[in-house]
Amino acid sequence: MAHEFKIGDRVRWNSEAGHVTGRIVKVHTSDTEYKGHIHRCTAADPQYEIKSDKTDHVALHKGAALHKMPH
Repeated sequence: MAHEFKIGDRVRWNSEAGHVTGRIVKVHTSDTEYKGHIHRCTAADPQYEIKSDKTDHVALHKGAALHKMPH
């Protein structure tokens, strides 16, 4: 199943603290280092950099973990 999100999309995901919402700030389509770990990313299976709506926290997730929210 394709998960196509773009910069500016508002999304929701599960974290240890419950549901979090935020906006996509970057789409990674090649392997990238994030918080000391290499994340495998391709154009067919990108990872999305998301800034939380409530804090300055930035997370990196695959599309399967995200749910699009209304703007």
